[in-house]
Amino acid sequence: MIIRKLSLYNFKNHSEKTFDLSPQINCFVGNNGVGKTNILDALHYLSVGKSFLGNTDLNNIKKDEDFFSINAEIQNDDSEDIIKISQPREAKKIIKKNDKTYDRLADHIGYLPSVMISPYDSNLISDSGESRRKFLDSMISQTDSEYLFGLIQYQKTIQQRNALLKYFAKNRTWDKDSLEIYDDPIIKSGTQIFKKRKHFVNKLNPIVQSFYEIISGGKESVSVVYESHLLEDFDLAEPDRKFRELLVESLDRDRMLTYTSKGIHKDDLLFEMDSVLIKKTGSQGQQKSFLISLKLAQMSLVKELTGKTPILLLDDIFDKLDDTRVAQLIKLVNQENFGQIFITDTHRERTESVVKKINEESIIFEI
Repeated sequence: MIIRKLSLYNFKNHSEKTFDLSPQINCFVGNNGVGKTNILDALHYLSVGKSFLGNTDLNNIKKDEDFFSINAEIQNDDSEDIIKISQPREAKKIIKKNDKTYDRLADHIGYLPSVMISPYDSNLISDSGESRRKFLDSMISQTDSEYLFGLIQYQKTIQQRNALLKYFAKNRTWDKDSLEIYDDPIIKSGTQIFKKRKHFVNKLNPIVQSFYEIISGGKESVSVVYESHLLEDFDLAEPDRKFRELLVESLDRDRMLTYTSKGIHKDDLLFEMDSVLIKKTGSQGQQKSFLISLKLAQMSLVKELTGKTPILLLDDIFDKLDDTRVAQLIKLVNQENFGQIFITDTHRERTESVVKKINEESIIFEI
């Protein structure tokens, strides 16, 4: 999958810009605040239909304009596809492939897989489990459409169950039978999500370890550990039975809290170094090396599971890494054949120096 041309209209600070892209390396250089990261965010939109930075769609419309649009020409094997994303200020977002509108965003996920390496990745270590859950869901959704549909169904059912719990509390009433209506759909979709998450993390972990050993020189051992209520004291062959037990055991607590307190919506990923959480003992350099290893492992696994090489988006990372880690990253890029790469940087000379060490064709755009 190669993006041949990218066009932006009223997207964030860009009124109108078009880029004819290299199939290998594309660099966007310029001062801080000129919109380099916004270009990578537009590429992220093409992949998953939303902002990497967490902005709402309406907030990405340029000030005083009525819409934004992102258009791209994408080489897909022997054919060419046109992807168009438009967000009017007064209507819902539209995503089209070859002028045909997707009925659901979920139908587009996985068409153009991507991996972003950014300074914001540090939030994965420092933030709550929700950010790591979203990261895990995003990874798996790019490889498994059934997972995404199951996740949507699970989240919808949990919301309905929580709304009923709040209704009972507000109206000082209780109807256990009405609440149990949600048990079967929660258990059905939840156990499938659990199995897929566990399988994915089991495959991801050794790849992260391998990349970290290369980047760090093998000085420490790291691991990605999947944490779930369904892993607590039960036979792995029967997660559905365990899930039903959790719902029954937590019923009084859920009634008091007015939300569903146990389930796979509370899952987490533990990032460990030498069997201790990396956020507690890891230096900044170790944490950066771990995060890059995690993202490269994501890229490698998505490629393995889908047969598609994700686009790699590197946002301002050369400014955050020492020369040794930059050299190791370049070495990995050369070894792993990562496909089309997009880089932002504030220093043209540094970018040129880095790119020369990567044995690929490149274009540098001054922004």
